[in-house]
Amino acid sequence: MSKVFIHPTSVIDENVEIGEGTKIWHFSHILKDTVIGENCVIGQNVMIGPDVKVGNGCKIQNNVSIYKGVVLEDYVFCGPSCVFTNVINPRAFIERKNEFMTTIVKKGATIGANATIICGITIGKYALIGAGAVVSKDVSDYALVVGVPAKQIRWVCKCGTTLKFDGKIATCNYCGNKYKLENNILLPVKEK
Repeated sequence: MSKVFIHPTSVIDENVEIGEGTKIWHFSHILKDTVIGENCVIGQNVMIGPDVKVGNGCKIQNNVSIYKGVVLEDYVFCGPSCVFTNVINPRAFIERKNEFMTTIVKKGATIGANATIICGITIGKYALIGAGAVVSKDVSDYALVVGVPAKQIRWVCKCGTTLKFDGKIATCNYCGNKYKLENNILLPVKEK
């Protein structure tokens, strides 16, 4: 774990892998058998694990817990106090660890502050989840979803800018990437 910053108030359990350039800030806890990629930023009061995989370049803001069953691919952003669940029908008096469901957050997706992600879904690459949304269904690549329950309201570019269409083609006003819409699936035409 050379070239890794771990604040002295954080706890790292046994059999944890942390990639170069990763920073783990105050009062965080990384549980056993967890893998964290390179160049990640783990904010204050974050709990990850056990048995969780976090990709490279992820940013996990303050007060986030990432439980067994959650997979973050590369460059995922988890806003402050966003929530992941891992059991559909939890009860304090019933042990359901054998019922954990897998939740996948694909490359480049952003989850806004205080959003809740119900277990067993996939959030598509470069999707954008609005602050405070409650996501209970799969989210398409490049989709912008907001509300309770979360609903798609627009499409976003890889850079996160809302797209405006001219027919079935959209050009990002921020970075110039181009996309086309086919059968309600957004496809890159040209990405920079």
